[in-house]
Amino acid sequence: MLAPVNPTTGQKLAEVASLSAAEANNVIDKAVAAFPAWRDLSIARRAEYLKAVAAAMRERKDRLAELMAEEMGKPYREGLGEVEKGATCAEYYADHAEEFLSSEVLASDASNSYVCYQPLGTVLGILPWNAPVWLGLRFLAPALMAGNTCVMKADPNVPGTAAELTEAFHAAGLPADVMANLPLETDLVGDAIDHPGIKAVSFTGSSNAGKKVAARAAAGLKPAVLELGGSDPCIVLADADLEKACDVITLSRMINAGQSCIAVKRLIVEAPVYDQVCDKLYQRFSQLETGDPLEKDSQALGPIARKDLQLGLHDQVTRTIQAGARCLTGGDLPNGEGFFYPPTLLVDVKPGMAAFTEETFGPVLSVIKVADFEEALQVANDTEYGLGSSIWTADDRKGETATQVLQAGQVAVNGIVKTDPRLPSGGIGLSGYGRELGPHGIREFVNTKQVWIA
Repeated sequence: MLAPVNPTTGQKLAEVASLSAAEANNVIDKAVAAFPAWRDLSIARRAEYLKAVAAAMRERKDRLAELMAEEMGKPYREGLGEVEKGATCAEYYADHAEEFLSSEVLASDASNSYVCYQPLGTVLGILPWNAPVWLGLRFLAPALMAGNTCVMKADPNVPGTAAELTEAFHAAGLPADVMANLPLETDLVGDAIDHPGIKAVSFTGSSNAGKKVAARAAAGLKPAVLELGGSDPCIVLADADLEKACDVITLSRMINAGQSCIAVKRLIVEAPVYDQVCDKLYQRFSQLETGDPLEKDSQALGPIARKDLQLGLHDQVTRTIQAGARCLTGGDLPNGEGFFYPPTLLVDVKPGMAAFTEETFGPVLSVIKVADFEEALQVANDTEYGLGSSIWTADDRKGETATQVLQAGQVAVNGIVKTDPRLPSGGIGLSGYGRELGPHGIREFVNTKQVWIA
């Protein structure tokens, strides 16, 4: 059984029956059987279905936002935005798949030689709880438009959200079994990866879990895309617009109560403005509040999704303070119901401390002082992760240098690191490999076929 818990109250929600191994195989078998007909549809026809999915999602946006609030604590207003972003992703690939999958002529000794992009078959998406609608569409939209059929294994925390999202696909008239939900306990996921009908795997989650998924997929010589954790650095130089930088940094760190892979986690500040930045962030963090995510007009932060995650985050904060960092606000484990954690600002953090070396998945920001730009780049790259990164500076030359030197899958200059259907997203190192979104994302799960004609 899948047994989700409401993180706002700590109370159990309705249990959902998990599929047995045999039932899961049957779902995958049906998706495999649906592949040839879906593959043979024109891209234009697939696009019509995806646009209908977007419309069906918008019709269900209130319910999807409520389910996310109940199952993983996302504030209702953020949930509405997530549904809209997911619908936009479906429309984006509906509009651009034909362009991205067009054959490319390459000169050779043939009279005609080209590369074409053809679907692989059935793709398994293993998805997390922190953005179940957006991450679902980030996997589903490009894979479906490429002509694959998809099996979605959502996190056990969010079975209701996954079921409602699946209903949106069904309501849009998508042919049977082209997109299937797989409510499955975690210990059966390996068997799903091993199913001979699964031709590729997409996984979003922790680095440790990603290693296991990668090994299992590799054992079957199946391609995989892994979008894993991050310890994303953000550099603030002395010439930056500090007010705007601190506004955006606070927003980045507090979206979804800090439970975002690409949020700013390590803030690296040039010495001349270090105290100013700490003061400005203290003013912003100390004004933030936590509250019920189901309150539709509330601006409060929601809870951490699970009790073990809340306790793990507090342990990281405690170890960092014990190692010599100062906590300007937050840092206390709340009493009372639910799994809330206060916005926490840790300053004077140094390499080797827990909040510097580990991913902190919650509303905790670590601030590090550096002497200059060169040291900032060095400290930013002192990590095994490599997902997102950013820099704030008025010097265009330094901004451009940072884009080339920072070791990450994406770099933002004077702005927030975000995912956008138009641009590829992914990481290096412990942050994974492969890319989602943009033209690169749709080409991850295709056969890049060379054709040579004498």
